[in-house]
Parts: sequence; structure tokens; C-alpha cells
Amino acid sequence: MHCPHEPAQPAVVPGTVYTDLLRNGNMEDPFWKDNEIHALPLMEKDYEYETCFDAEQELLASDKILLRFDGLDTIADIYLNQTHVGNAYNMHRIWEYDVTNILKETRNILKVVFHSPLKYIREAFAKCRTLGSEDAMDGFVHIRKAHCMFGWDWGAHLPDAGIFRQASLLGITSARLHSVYIRQEHKEEVTLFFDVQTERVFSKGRKKNAENSMVSKKNKFHLDENGDMERDSAQDSFHYVVEITAPDGTKWTYDDSPKEIHIKNPQLWWPNGYGSQPLYKVRVALYADGVIVDIWERSIGLRTLTMKTEKDEWGSGFAHEINGIQIFAMGADYIPEDHLLGRVTPERTRKLLEQCAAANYNAIRVWGGGCYPEDWFYDICDELGLIVWQDFMFACAVYELTPEFKENIRQEFIDNVKRLRHHPSLGLWCGNNEMEMFVEEGHHWVTKKTEVRDYILMYEQLIPEVLETYDPQTFYWPASPSSGGAFDEPNSPDRGDVHYWSVWHGNRPFSEYRKYFFRYASEFGFQSLPAKKTLETITDDPRDMNLFSYVMEKHQRQYGANGKIMNYLQQMYLYPSDFDTLIYASQLLQADAIRYGVEHFRRNRGRCMGAIVWQLNDCWPVISWSSIDYCGRWKALHYAEKRFFAPLLVSCQEEGMMTQEADMNREHFTFETSIRLNAANETRADQQVEIFWEVRNAKAEILRNGGTRQVHIPALTSVWLEKVMLTNLDVFSEYVSYGMKQDGTVISEGTVIFSYPKYFRYENPHLSYHLEGDEILVSAAAYAKGVEIQNEQEDFILSDNYFDMNGGEKRVKIISGEAKGVRLRSVYDIR
Repeated sequence: MHCPHEPAQPAVVPGTVYTDLLRNGNMEDPFWKDNEIHALPLMEKDYEYETCFDAEQELLASDKILLRFDGLDTIADIYLNQTHVGNAYNMHRIWEYDVTNILKETRNILKVVFHSPLKYIREAFAKCRTLGSEDAMDGFVHIRKAHCMFGWDWGAHLPDAGIFRQASLLGITSARLHSVYIRQEHKEEVTLFFDVQTERVFSKGRKKNAENSMVSKKNKFHLDENGDMERDSAQDSFHYVVEITAPDGTKWTYDDSPKEIHIKNPQLWWPNGYGSQPLYKVRVALYADGVIVDIWERSIGLRTLTMKTEKDEWGSGFAHEINGIQIFAMGADYIPEDHLLGRVTPERTRKLLEQCAAANYNAIRVWGGGCYPEDWFYDICDELGLIVWQDFMFACAVYELTPEFKENIRQEFIDNVKRLRHHPSLGLWCGNNEMEMFVEEGHHWVTKKTEVRDYILMYEQLIPEVLETYDPQTFYWPASPSSGGAFDEPNSPDRGDVHYWSVWHGNRPFSEYRKYFFRYASEFGFQSLPAKKTLETITDDPRDMNLFSYVMEKHQRQYGANGKIMNYLQQMYLYPSDFDTLIYASQLLQADAIRYGVEHFRRNRGRCMGAIVWQLNDCWPVISWSSIDYCGRWKALHYAEKRFFAPLLVSCQEEGMMTQEADMNREHFTFETSIRLNAANETRADQQVEIFWEVRNAKAEILRNGGTRQVHIPALTSVWLEKVMLTNLDVFSEYVSYGMKQDGTVISEGTVIFSYPKYFRYENPHLSYHLEGDEILVSAAAYAKGVEIQNEQEDFILSDNYFDMNGGEKRVKIISGEAKGVRLRSVYDIR
């Protein structure tokens, strides 16, 4: 790899320009302090990738040879042996170039020239001032490249480039499999319907007027260039064979191009928490004259999966329905895992997604401002039972639908739909992120009426047409949020999905969530700082460890948001005495904010059927809405998600200062103190549990025992208990603890304070611990809220953390991380 007229340097493919420059010591870490400023000008240049290779005789003997790139980012010209074979202009597409008559046996020179994305967007923006998010650079809408590479309210300006996915040579003899689409019909048995299309090529000596014709195996005809069918006796030599391997390893083979295959005693695929995830391997082998010429091999899951949107007493429902049952979606929004895509690996993705499953996620939304993830992302979601809400890659912008742009994105849709449609985890396709809402509101991004017209054409005509052809069985939703399209109240709380930001952007208190009964909340969030050790990867200067320092605000991409954290902190906690305590307090704040929302949504299951938190992950070390920071460290929120996404959950709808915005300095200052418990059951079986509660003092001594109640919770429901008034409670020194037991074991619990937490008169809990094998035994002498267990590297992953203790002891299992330099603290220490 090199810039024109500069010395060459080694490159790794798949990879990117930035990762190669870093590896070779030719740029500084773009995440360190404000090095982003120095990294950005590097993309003013063009970069060339060049390699020399020999071709095998078997490949050269093929009837047709294609040079294939699964991912080129983004504006590129491709040369083979000094011949320009084509160009690329969309990182979201698969690119293939015919090199049959260019490839030679030895010393082939392949060169890919990437042109500056910065120059490209500047020139495009000068010609057409189409607008989008102010957090991104002008002109980003004009290039089919991950929008967030140009900046976002959590992302830097780092528009990388390169060959970020596999490059290969494909030799085709006679024909190849162009498309394999498997539809499912579920009755007593599952019927698989196979739609197999082949692309035929002729031997090098034959005419090529039908070289790209499509072969229909059903009638053994092929289509000529005009789409008419011609009889060709040579077609009788083509057929395909299907081999299916069941989860237990049993194999069945079906010869003679089967159109239907019946699976008796099917093992159904379920999301995480509802059942297992058995996968069937499907192998389709294409034969020509008795010889295999191509193979398509994938894993599928047997399930029905759609969205139920029928009208009901509150408006219209919006729920994932899998195998005939409606589930409550629990998960988070996924963004690209790294600004430098060359550093994303299957191992890294697996670790992240396994931590989703560990926190009881059953769904994940792929946000539309990044890129379509790698195949391995969806394979892992299949294995773990994570339903994927898949946005198409459009976010917070408007677009100019020229004929060239239309054709470009149409092929993008086809490529990705064909690539992903077989995955059992694919729950729905969604047209875009937040564009229907902003276009409907007459947002200032919209500068002309044709942009509104083009919005309708793109998301309510073009994408549905593509899906009708290539994936009619998967549900399509035009935007997020939306009520179904046509600018019909796209963020309505009574229909479709909602992005709710009054808590955080709107500065409303946590209790504001309880005023709304959304049908499906696909975005809502709250920021916190990442771990101190993560921040140490961006600076070694102690002066930077201040919330309002230059470096901290360079790593906070929402303007003024560090001040917003402090504003919310004022409502909850005393002023932290040091930066490390501030980090801890911010994470507790974030966890509580989201808990208020999710517990409320789950208490109203049936009316609300989804809670997808913004956001799961980070793409660099940054202060953001994530629950897992860039270095993979769990914030308090991720532990809270594990608790409030648990299949069986007890939660408390309390009334106190927090819910009534009490102003204690006003005359007639009074507010209600009460609790109402709720038991939620997100399993497919009825559950019998015990619910209990107590009033305790700050020493955690029980002052009033509310007793234990046996509660029957039907499958897939939530059950309210009666409201309890607590009129004589001392809100400054008394609190309520509550929990749920099953078979004598506490499986869900919590505590409630009725003053603002900062006013509560905590006793010193004198936290201590000792190790017993792979467990930490924590002891508290009094009520301890938000107990944090941390090790020296701050990389512990534990069975529980940031939990409340009613004195006594608690066992916590070490999942990963070394028990070295272990330390404990609680809200008592925020002072």
C-alpha cells in the first residue's frame, strides 16, 4: 500500500488504510488525546493497494473468471495487469469484475486505487447541498459509506478506506449458483421451498450473447437477453442436489433439483430465553454433466418470525411473533465495533454478542448509520438466539434520488438481502434511522420538496419492491421510528416503534418514562463515562482526568453533554470529590435511568412489547450511551440490564421525591410514599413464585415485614400486586427492600429510597470481602447501595455487580478477570 509518488509499505487484506499505517508506524494512534485532528488529513490523499500473484492452471481453465471484492471502502478504481477492469463507489456492495481474458499464469499485478473520500464529499456537496446530521461532515450523504465515519454524536471524524473484506478470484465452469432462497411453511411438519437460480456461462470458444442468462431449474429453460425462454437440450445436463444435516448430525439427501422438502419432527429455533437454537445445515450442490460446479452451504433455523401490528384497545400493537407467540424484545442498539474496521475480528464480535446473551438480551438492532455487519455477526446471533432488527444503511439525512444513486442503492439492497436472508435471527428489515420522523417534521435538513418525494420513493417503493422479489417472507418496516409509513405520526406512542429522548436530551427526570406506554421503544438512552482504565488509553496526563478538560470533551461528541451528566447527577447524588468517584456515580446514574424505563415497560407487557436500549457498544474510547465500553469493560448499566432483562423480574413502582419532583422549600410541601410491586414472567411456562418486602432502616434492620405472598404468573405476562401506602416512613433514613423467590432461592430483588438518594442518611456499610475459589464473598454491616466490585485492571466480569445489599453477605462469581487489587465501594462513598 502507498500513496502515489510515495514509498510502498506492507498492507494486510482484509484491512484498512488506517490500520496499515498504524501497524507500520506511519501514523499516531487516532484515539490518543486529539490525534483525530492529525489523522483526518491523511484521508485527503489517494491510496494504492498492489499485489503480485500467480494463477493456478485449474482456475485459468475456467469458462469465466471473476475478480470479487466483498467490501471496498469506497471510491476505487481496479486494475489488473495494467487494464482498468472497473470501479467501485459503495462500501455496502459486493463488486465483481470479469477478468477472464486478462488473468495470466504468472506475475499478475492487481492494483486498487482508493480516492480521497474527503475530496469526493466536498465536490459532491458543492454541486448539491443535500443535508444531514450536523455531527457528521458536510456531504456525507453523497457517498455510500458508513455515515458515522464522518462523525456522530458518539463518533470521531475518521473516514477510513481500504479493502475491508475478502478479495478472491472465482473460476466458473458451465454455471454457478446465482441465488438460493429458502422459504418455510409451518404446519405439523415444516416444508422448505427452494428457489434456486443459476447463472450460466459458455465455454471460451462459444458465443457469449447469453453469457449472463438466468437458468430456471423448474422448467429446464434458460432466459435469453430479452427475457424470453428458449429450449436448450444442454440444459438437461444441469441439476442440483440438496443435503440437509439435522442438529443431531442426521443427514438427508435429495436429488433431482427438489422444489419442496418436508422436515418431520422439526426442532424449532427460539430466541434467547424462550428455548434452544437448533440449526440445520443446508448444502446445495450444482451439477453440470455429473460434475459439481458450485456449492451453496448455509445454516438455517426452522421458525416463523414476523411483527404483529393488529389494532387493539390502545392503538396498534408492535411485537415480534415467533413460532406463534409474541415476545417482549429486550436488547440494545449495535453500532460498528471500531472506527478502524480492520481491527474487527470474529473473536471480538463473538465476545461482545456473548455478553449480550449473558445480560439476557433476546434482540439486537443494527443501527442504520454504520455498515452491514460481517457474515459472522449474524452466524453468532443465530447461535445465541438474538433476533436482529436490521436497518438499511441510512440515518439522519435526506438523499437525492438520481437514476445513478437509485441503481447504486438498489444493487446494495439486493446484495445484502441475498447475503443475510437465510439467517433465522433476521427479525425484520427497516428502511432507515430517524428519517421519516425528521422529514415529516419539516426538519431543516429538508431544503426542497423533491427530497420528500425521494424519501417516499426510496423507503416505501424501492426497498419493498426489492424485498418482494428477494425476501418476501421477512417483515419490512419503513423507518425507525415509524407508525407504518406515509409520515403518519412516525413517533406515535400508540403505534409502531418509538425513539424516546425526553429523558436525557429533554432533561426530564427518570420518572418521566412512567407517563408513556410505548408499543415498542427502539431507542432510549443515557450517557456515562467509561472506566478509568479505558480513559487511560487516551491520555497519560492527570490534568486531562477532569470532566471539562479539553481531552475529555474531545472524547464527548454530543455538545454540552458532560454538563448534562452533571445536571442529572445533581438530582441524585452528592458532589463527587474526585474524578474516579465521578466515573462511578455517572455509571450508577445511567443504570438507574434505564432501569426506570425498562421496568416500567415490562410492567406494562402486552401494551409495550420492546425495550431496545441506546446503545450497546462504542467504536472508540468515548463518553457515551454504551453499556459496554470500547475496551470491553462492563458499565453498571450492563449489569443492570442482566437484572431487569431477566426472564423473571420483580420491580417496584414507588411514589416518592423522585417521581413527584418534590421541592422541599415550597409551602405545603407534601408527597406520597407508596409501593406497588409487579412480577413479570417472560418465559413460555407459568411460574409460581414468592414475593416479599420489608421496611428497613439505614443499618438494614427490618422495621416492618410486609410478609410473603405466593404469586402465580402466567406465561408471557406481568402481574400487579396491590398498592401499599407507607404514610409514616422516614424518607431520610428508611427504605424498602423487596424480592422474588422460587424454590427457596432469591432470583430477583431490589431496594427503593423515597427521598432523593443524595439526601438519604447512609450508614457506613464497612464493605469487606474475601475470596473463596472463583467467588468473592462480600460483607456489609449496613444498607449498601450500588456496591461496586473492581479489580486492578478494572476488567472484572462478574455474575453480578453494582447491586444493593441489605447488610449481610453476598456471593459473586468471577467470570473473567484476575482477582488482584480488589476494591469495593457503594453510594456511601460518593461524597
